[in-house]
Amino acid sequence: MKAKVLLRLFLVTAILSLSFLPFEAKCNSMEKILDLRGKWKFSIGDNWEWSKEKFDDGDWESIYVPSPWEDQGFYGYDGYAWYRKSFVISSENANQELYLFLGYVDDVDEVYVNGNLVGSTGSFPPNFSTAYNAFRKYYLSKDYLHFDKANVISVRVYDAQLAGGIVNGDVGIYAEANPIPFEINLQGSWKFKTGDNMEYKDPLYNDNGWRTLTVPKAWEDQGYNDYDGFAWYRKKFFVSGNYSNEKVVIMMGKIDDFDEVYLNGTFIGNKKISEYSDDNNSRYNELRIYYIDGKLLQQNKYNIIAVRVYDKGGFGGIYEGPVGILKLKESLKYWKSKK
Repeated sequence: MKAKVLLRLFLVTAILSLSFLPFEAKCNSMEKILDLRGKWKFSIGDNWEWSKEKFDDGDWESIYVPSPWEDQGFYGYDGYAWYRKSFVISSENANQELYLFLGYVDDVDEVYVNGNLVGSTGSFPPNFSTAYNAFRKYYLSKDYLHFDKANVISVRVYDAQLAGGIVNGDVGIYAEANPIPFEINLQGSWKFKTGDNMEYKDPLYNDNGWRTLTVPKAWEDQGYNDYDGFAWYRKKFFVSGNYSNEKVVIMMGKIDDFDEVYLNGTFIGNKKISEYSDDNNSRYNELRIYYIDGKLLQQNKYNIIAVRVYDKGGFGGIYEGPVGILKLKESLKYWKSKK
């Protein structure tokens, strides 16, 4: 037990002192448009009211982000705590794809913007699973933002031992410099369930009891440590345009290891999931791109996309983007521009 604590202490110390250049090199298409380092409102304890946009946090403490809360007067505290931060983002950024970088959080976090859940990493008690060594990057849907007005980020954190809180990283809001021109961006919160049942592809299936996971992000970073096997993702999204005369591209990012994708119950593509038991060649590093007839998208209605995944070992799930829907002609323009 003592050896495990010492190893954890070594790793936490490494995270607190490391350079973030390797991660930033992977995200070199990102430009920071708003620096969120500095004073945040902070309170120990746990109350769901604290996620709400209009909650009055005027009597909370102020602490610096990023830095362990132990270094700011809360020495020895383990348990739940919340951070809140107000910010204004310009309407000049309204047409960009925006992301919140929270850096490293010890151990588990859940993030809300104006009261809307935008993502989580790790797993809270009673099924606790730490994710202190996972970088936090969350997609910010424009549906959740107020441009040229005040917005509020609320971060729920649970720390089991040692350093706690938003401990390190270049915390801020970033814009993607050359984003894929999605008509519908599917990144963010998805419903998730381990196991396998082909009824899960049915658009009328009731998934209310499923967990909410962030896509893209490996499921090991979200409480499913060492889980290998089948799992399903489901996402409900609204289609306001008419795509009946269009060819459409659905991009599902990178999936470890194999997948089958269904739109409103109709199979649209896979990467060898039917051969998982005999295939030793993982497809985890292949970008999933599926071409469909736009008539499959139900106009002015909610649609359901369901993804059946099989992971044979290591990390699993929809772990890397891009994830979204765009017209074929826009897809062709984008890929030609990359050459």
